[in-house]
Amino acid sequence: MFSYGLLGLVVLIGGYLVWAYNALVKNKNLVEEGWSGIDVQLRRRADLIPNLIETVKGYATHEEGLFRDIAELRAKSIAGGTVAEQSAVGQQMSQALGRLFAIAEAYPELKADANFRDLQDKLAGIEDEIQMSRRYYNGAVRNLNTMIESFPTNLIANQFSFQKAEFFEIGDAAAREVPKVDFKTR
Repeated sequence: MFSYGLLGLVVLIGGYLVWAYNALVKNKNLVEEGWSGIDVQLRRRADLIPNLIETVKGYATHEEGLFRDIAELRAKSIAGGTVAEQSAVGQQMSQALGRLFAIAEAYPELKADANFRDLQDKLAGIEDEIQMSRRYYNGAVRNLNTMIESFPTNLIANQFSFQKAEFFEIGDAAAREVPKVDFKTR
């Protein structure tokens, strides 16, 4: 009778170890899948940018510096890199594209151009997809990191060298701040 109880305990512990290991592998794969989703959207945005720049160039020829900056950021985005590097490049790209659209505001005929509007709509859609991909990725990172840090799965994670993943964060502290809205009439 004693040996059946001991055997049952060994089977129970072994079953838990298998479950915990498989859960860690699943969460690691979800993080990789999430990063792949972000990468796909960043590439879609990078592929759209040359068309957008060429459309704007026809109207705003004096903005060569901005076009050059965007081209350099696009190259960095395509080159890849760590999560932190891609996050920083993504933030810079969003700011540069914001400046590009601000330039477009100064040219009513550009704003009315159907090709420009179509590119702008596509870019807005891609930005939404990037945001959703970031949320998915960060949720997967949170789940993996929680398992790696929680007892007793941390023992298994350490034994099999599972590493915490890095969150995809906004690098600019100003972008994290809540915007100040003032409805007072002056």
